[in-house]
Amino acid sequence: MTDRPADEPALLSDTPEAAPAEQSARRALVIHPILREDLDDRRSPESRLEEAVGLTAAIELEVVAAECVRVTRPKPATLLGGGYLEEAARRIAELGIGLVVVDHALTPVQQRNLERDLKAKVIDRTGLILEIFGARARTREGQLQVELAALTYQRSRLVRSWTHLERQRGGFGFLGGPGESQLEMDRRLIGDRIIKLKAELEEVRRTRGLHRKARERVPYPVVALVGYTNAGKSTLFNRMARADVFAKDLLFATLDPTMRSIVLPSGRKIILSDTVGFISDLPHHLVEAFRATLEEVLAADIILHVRDAAHPDSEAQRADVESVLGELGIEVETDTRVVEVLNKIDKLPPLDRDALVRQSRRPDGLVAVSALTGEGLESLFNVLDRRMVAGRDVVRVSVPVGDGAAAAWLYARGEVTEREDDDDHSHLTVALEPADVARFRDRFPDYLVTDTPPLVERVAPESQVQAS
Repeated sequence: MTDRPADEPALLSDTPEAAPAEQSARRALVIHPILREDLDDRRSPESRLEEAVGLTAAIELEVVAAECVRVTRPKPATLLGGGYLEEAARRIAELGIGLVVVDHALTPVQQRNLERDLKAKVIDRTGLILEIFGARARTREGQLQVELAALTYQRSRLVRSWTHLERQRGGFGFLGGPGESQLEMDRRLIGDRIIKLKAELEEVRRTRGLHRKARERVPYPVVALVGYTNAGKSTLFNRMARADVFAKDLLFATLDPTMRSIVLPSGRKIILSDTVGFISDLPHHLVEAFRATLEEVLAADIILHVRDAAHPDSEAQRADVESVLGELGIEVETDTRVVEVLNKIDKLPPLDRDALVRQSRRPDGLVAVSALTGEGLESLFNVLDRRMVAGRDVVRVSVPVGDGAAAAWLYARGEVTEREDDDDHSHLTVALEPADVARFRDRFPDYLVTDTPPLVERVAPESQVQAS
């Protein structure tokens, strides 16, 4: 055994043979194992591999080669067969590859043995997603969540798991920065840190809860965007809110949640929330780590499930998102808050696009949009307006200016969509539950309450949609 140079990247394995050369540490081989249990998967192996390549490229690694590998009998020690590993080791050496991404969950033993046999750094799908999350986290909350997920993942592994990338690119910000401090951690310290992180995130949850209660007093309905990663949520968010949230054709471009107050063309105010994208095979501990963020979805009045209509695996991605929502306690089949928004219709063939647009015209059907061009946005705004008043009576109430109690009651129980004040009265247009209309009449019998015409589907030009 020879000594490893001090300036080479940190390794999971202590064997110097596994150390990638400095110049090859950014060159990657991506492997998608095809196991017997994967044969019933909705996606093709090629599609799975393409996604894994996209994930690898998302952290600016050079994908030198990518391939699907059929695994008839998974080996407990390495997952992959010995014959394939010999051939892969030869090509890795020839191509100067320093990193192998296995698009599957690996046990710590499998990861270490693969590094020994391939003489290259190996990370699995979970480790890769954590690397991306570490690169994307910008806010303090996001960094806390990534660190909790990373340490939970590492606790069953050696503490040198994947600091090679951190040192190569100067650190993502997760785990507090440089990898050297992580290398000195033992399992007890990791456990202590996890306890502290959970306490800090609990404080985040408490603060978010206070913010939600404050919004309930306003009250502005909350509309949350959810969907598979790269479905176009941030682009749609920007289009609806006229904002400039980072949006790019990149997996997990958004990690930290963003909220904006906007005014719909009908005059109704809402709070729009963009969230982290979901992905298939998302580890449970990752969902748990990001629960503080995802609780915004749980508390939302309307959930827009944004799908990439042009993606060949759109239906499979839909199932993956619904699975994660189910883990959060949101059953899509029965939860009336969920609205499907089929995005990127500009990328569809004309016949498919026209069929989707026709389907979206049905009551409570799908909404077909192009966040890039703005097509279909009027229909989406109309759906939001209809959902806001669904099951409510919209009434016009005239309240004397000096009676703050009646006005406060209406603001607390209903949604005031319009207000006009004259010298003597405040004339409010309010959406109320039928029972609350009756309660108001009983409590304030001297005040005039009149029914208003049903909500007219009207959408102002896009320039009139305001954001703040």
